[in-house]
Amino acid sequence: MRYIIYGAGGIGGGIGAQLFQQGHQVILVCRGAHLATIQRRGLTLKTPRESVTLKIPAVGDPSQIDFRDKDVVLLSMKSQDTEQALRALCQAADDTLPVVCAQNGVENERMAARRFRRVYGMFVWMPATHLEPGVVMNYAVPVGGILDAGRYPGGVDELIGRVTADLTESGFSAQPELDIMRWKYTKLLGNIRNALQAACGLNAPATEFARAARAETLACYEAAGIAFVPEEEMQAYVHAQIKVVDVEGYPRSGGSSWQSLKRGLSTSEADYLNGEIVLLGRQHGVATPYNRVLQRVANHMAATCQAPGSYSVEELQKMVDREHTN
Repeated sequence: MRYIIYGAGGIGGGIGAQLFQQGHQVILVCRGAHLATIQRRGLTLKTPRESVTLKIPAVGDPSQIDFRDKDVVLLSMKSQDTEQALRALCQAADDTLPVVCAQNGVENERMAARRFRRVYGMFVWMPATHLEPGVVMNYAVPVGGILDAGRYPGGVDELIGRVTADLTESGFSAQPELDIMRWKYTKLLGNIRNALQAACGLNAPATEFARAARAETLACYEAAGIAFVPEEEMQAYVHAQIKVVDVEGYPRSGGSSWQSLKRGLSTSEADYLNGEIVLLGRQHGVATPYNRVLQRVANHMAATCQAPGSYSVEELQKMVDREHTN
């Protein structure tokens, strides 16, 4: 198999680097200064164990790839960039190309399935960071992350068995999963806190606000009849396999939304995290003011280039209170 990593940030770059180290064929698709740096000197992967620079082939668009049998695409860009990425991928490859969504949220698989016949979801638990062009960091030991995967909307097949075997061989924990969306909805339950961390900073006293946003999410899941893995079970599963250890000189920072603001990106993934809960609430008559405020604030911060931590929890709570009165 040849792995096309479409979106080579913290997650995609980290996955691609470890596959490449194990001898698998890898092509990275990325853009801007990150692409230029990788093409010039290679991709640098920093972990608690090593720092290596790898000369992985990288291109700026799928049209620059001569697609062939046994290619597999891993989508690993933020969800707000998936639609544009899929349009480009459709123009470059046949609809039989297998597409694996290694992304937060639950919308990417739906978007991919409109265009490609074989779509797979991936439950990603990988404490990766990308803040500097050409550099990705992964803080997980002893394995590089959990990358369980299965067919969308359900089931497994020979291809995903091979993909997960290759990932396991490359230093990850990856198992075929019959009901992958059940795990992805559980991951979403945690990812709704991404915008809160980005808005209020890494050490904000936001426990009660986070608890309220989580309660809205659970109410939406119940109203919609959505199955998910109990969060305690997921946490036990993760912590039994992974520890988070600092990379020398690079202490662990914030999650994906925090990183986007830190890098000055003008868009946010909140529409596909908190916005997913807002959508469920509107469809099933569940009030979601906490998630609605987080979605709105995260989008505004990205559009106006605000730094992480620009809001206090009290400011966000006042916005929620105004939602109740309107």
